[in-house]
Amino acid sequence: MLKPGDTLVIASHNSGKIKEIREMLAAFSLNLVSARDLNIAEPEETGTTFVENSVLKATSIMEACQLPCLADDSGLCVEALNGAPGVYSARWAERANGERDFNYAFAKIFDSLDRSQSYSAQMRCVLTLSFPQGAIHSFDGIVNGHISLPPRGEHAFGYDPIFTPEGYNQTFAQMDPSLKSQISHRRHAFKQLVKFIS
Repeated sequence: MLKPGDTLVIASHNSGKIKEIREMLAAFSLNLVSARDLNIAEPEETGTTFVENSVLKATSIMEACQLPCLADDSGLCVEALNGAPGVYSARWAERANGERDFNYAFAKIFDSLDRSQSYSAQMRCVLTLSFPQGAIHSFDGIVNGHISLPPRGEHAFGYDPIFTPEGYNQTFAQMDPSLKSQISHRRHAFKQLVKFIS
């Protein structure tokens, strides 16, 4: 189990994701480092579900550093696209040269849909804790809502500019980051994680 002062590796190179996780774990007084800090490459995501990819990342990076590791696999699931982009959310944003461009991903989504309409969608996050002793624990968070164009909001991170959570009239990117962090899919998964490590 984790206790104050323990080192926990965040299995990511994504600056926005690392920042959110650091903020959510701030109260636990852990020594948080990222896979990027340790120059550990992220493994290829070969899973077909968020759980599979989250476990894969957590265990692979834990094995590389022999420290407890927390991985996140998250994405946007659009009902009209049979759940796509789903586990391929990050890859949908990759151009041919490898550059990640979410405006490119938005265009790919809406090229298959009517850009003037709103579509049911959900943001999903699976967090996985992996320990050198072999224990693995996963926590699942979901926020329902809808997507629509054009992208809106200054706090752009991933698909946030086109996703509006149920019960709100602002996209995640339009919201004050403190509000988004209280209601996000990652926060729902973190609530379960917090109960586990408290």
